[in-house]
Amino acid sequence: ILIFSQDTDVMWLRNPFTKLSRNESEDLQISTDVFSGNPWSEDNFINTGFYSIRSNNKTVALFDEWYSRRENATGKKEQDVLLGLIREGVLRRLDLRVRFLDTIFFSGFCEDSKDFTEVTTVHANCCRSITAKVFDLTAVLRDWKRFKWSRKKMAAANGTAASWRWTNHMGCWRAWGVRGNRNN
Repeated sequence: ILIFSQDTDVMWLRNPFTKLSRNESEDLQISTDVFSGNPWSEDNFINTGFYSIRSNNKTVALFDEWYSRRENATGKKEQDVLLGLIREGVLRRLDLRVRFLDTIFFSGFCEDSKDFTEVTTVHANCCRSITAKVFDLTAVLRDWKRFKWSRKKMAAANGTAASWRWTNHMGCWRAWGVRGNRNN
């Protein structure tokens, strides 16, 4: 059995399941705030906003340990608790095979996808307030609609699509008290 979980601040632009591995030996596929370039490296900074997990004894043991540890981790988010477990070697100890998802496909505000033609989801991570998340996800949807419209126009004219960039996540940056353009 394959179980899927996502946060409510993840916007689907395309079907993300097409970008998940179908390899049944993989126990967990999890999104990242920042992708290292290696889908097997524990150096990836995980994000629990989007993950797919195979139900088996190893993953049940992971969740038991994760949720037990979370109950005693006052002030920590569940993601931080899991990251701590990973840094302590829980994946090796439980013999878990984990694929860390590339931000090209599973984008977020921490690290934008650089490829509009490949991105499937956008997570409003690295953002402090719901108001800022809604503001910036609205901008993402506007960017996406413009991209889709542009692709249709270019296809009709037999042209090539222009290079696209996401609008800066200014709502989130303002919520953190940061000024300026972070996407340069």
